[in-house]
Amino acid sequence: MTIAELHTLTGAYALDALSEDERADFERHLRDCEACARESVELAETAARLGLAATVTPRPELRDQVLRRIATVRQDSPGGPGLSRTGRTAAVRRRPLARWALAACLAAAAVLGGTTVWQHQRAQDAQEQARQAEESNERIAAVLAAPDAKTDSAELGDGASGTVVVSKSRNRAVFIATGMAHPPQGKVYQLWFDDGGTMRSAGLMNTDRSDQTVLLDGGMDGASGMGITVEPAGGSDRPTSDPVALMPLPA
Repeated sequence: MTIAELHTLTGAYALDALSEDERADFERHLRDCEACARESVELAETAARLGLAATVTPRPELRDQVLRRIATVRQDSPGGPGLSRTGRTAAVRRRPLARWALAACLAAAAVLGGTTVWQHQRAQDAQEQARQAEESNERIAAVLAAPDAKTDSAELGDGASGTVVVSKSRNRAVFIATGMAHPPQGKVYQLWFDDGGTMRSAGLMNTDRSDQTVLLDGGMDGASGMGITVEPAGGSDRPTSDPVALMPLPA
């Protein structure tokens, strides 16, 4: 799927109308496309508001009342009291269908109510993801643009390279990876601060992207270097494998 095609899927994504493969492709696209992320959130919120605007919570006893009365109350025909016997017979025959139609409407209302709540939750989740991504991008930009920002680069092997940017005034570090191979299935790249030989977790990298810019979790707090290891999905408290890379933090 091309980038141009992905840009057209915001509406279908907001309404959960994509296939599993399309959804996976589009969600990967959202990580790099702020415009599509924002538009998807806005469309999902709009859909949720429209659904909520038409939602009325019925009295608990309403369903039982309707089901009791529908079997006993006769519907007037369009022709009024003067309906012929043939017409009355047809009306009686239509009663089961009318009962089924009403039951279907009640069931549909219940389903739509649940769908509305689900859509609203999805919109909230997407909004929170977009907010977090925006905050992370702002912090990354602040480190890269800091007056005291210092940079160091290294080859990581297999054609990959890494650059670390630090700002002592902000006490933060950013790692920029290029051409990194995807980790094995069920594994993830984990970043670490080297505190005098003790490794402190600094967050996880995105397993779906070979090129990415990551704000390391937490402050540098005097760390002398950083490292990358391959860990089980979700990360580890301490490194469990030999480092893929070790880099000193620029002084």
